[in-house]
Amino acid sequence: MNSRKIALSIIGGLLIIGSFFGAKYIINSKTTPKPRPEKVVKTVVVEKVKNGNIPIIVPANGNLVAKRRVELFSEVQGVFKAGNKLFKPGQEYRAGEILIRIDAAEYYANVQSSKSNLYNLITSIMPDLRLDYPEVFNKWQTFLANFDINKSIPPLPEMSSDKEKYFISGRGILTSYYTIKNLEQRLAKYTIAAPFNGVLTEALVTEGTLVRSGQKLGEFINTNDFELEVAISKTYSDLLNVGEVVELKSIDRNKTYQGRVTRINGRVDLASQTITAFIEVKDPDLREGMYLEAHLKAKEEPNAIEINRSLLLETEQIFVVRDSVLDLIPVKPVYFSDNSVVLKDVPDGITILSKPVMGAYAGMLVKVFNDQGTNTKE
Repeated sequence: MNSRKIALSIIGGLLIIGSFFGAKYIINSKTTPKPRPEKVVKTVVVEKVKNGNIPIIVPANGNLVAKRRVELFSEVQGVFKAGNKLFKPGQEYRAGEILIRIDAAEYYANVQSSKSNLYNLITSIMPDLRLDYPEVFNKWQTFLANFDINKSIPPLPEMSSDKEKYFISGRGILTSYYTIKNLEQRLAKYTIAAPFNGVLTEALVTEGTLVRSGQKLGEFINTNDFELEVAISKTYSDLLNVGEVVELKSIDRNKTYQGRVTRINGRVDLASQTITAFIEVKDPDLREGMYLEAHLKAKEEPNAIEINRSLLLETEQIFVVRDSVLDLIPVKPVYFSDNSVVLKDVPDGITILSKPVMGAYAGMLVKVFNDQGTNTKE
């Protein structure tokens, strides 16, 4: 009986040991297949190259300045008199309207007195002219008849002989006449009229102010024509032409204006090595001092294409697609702008990327996006 229990115990132990090694063998012999990564093929947007003439656009910016402006200065002294319109910034005036009127009552009386003296002087020589120079009497009589002390004195009669000239000059008539003409010229400076239609942008005096000679009174501009002064690199000094049409954009880019190059400075700025170009622009919405951005067409680059700057690698290469595989070709960049680059030496008909691809490399398998139509890069 004991021997039977011992035999059963030995058999049980052998079964347990056999089961252990059998399980271990099964575990070791079991192989789990490694998962194969799926090959991801990126979809790319492409375009076919067609070389052509690419305009080189030079960006520039500046502030608008009125093309016609007048700084108002006084050449005489007196009290500023009130006019029909207030002398205030923003006030509009028509051409010929009085901007400034300075009290000239005292000076006007002096002019009138001088005119009266000249009239009396000519009147006093009339009897002598009748007797000694009867042939010139009538024209001097006509001069007196047309003499109006409240108006500008008429031109003196033309003197036909030396005798007449000596006689008239000897009586002091010529000196008196030109003295009055000088006084009349100065009297006119007590009134300043608007030289053109425009707006007063600066007013430094008010009614009742004592104005002194040489004092600045204000500033008057024409609001129809403006100029934009821009600095351009000297590289394009021989490419810009007067009369070129220029696109101008406001700083917020909400509106576009059309301008025209009217003048180009012939001197290069020593400090910045730039030249100054002046662009004329007209629009009722424009105001002096507005900041505008100009795009000047400097020249056209033949047999070239324009692409986004992000597509050009630092090695001056771009990606092309050949049989659904990316490849690199060398190119020659000729002009860079903020967002694009103009390239040469790109073969016609070749397919290039039109949008950058993350992680792109030569030999990369790609899929061309089919819903592109027939776009070409020119």
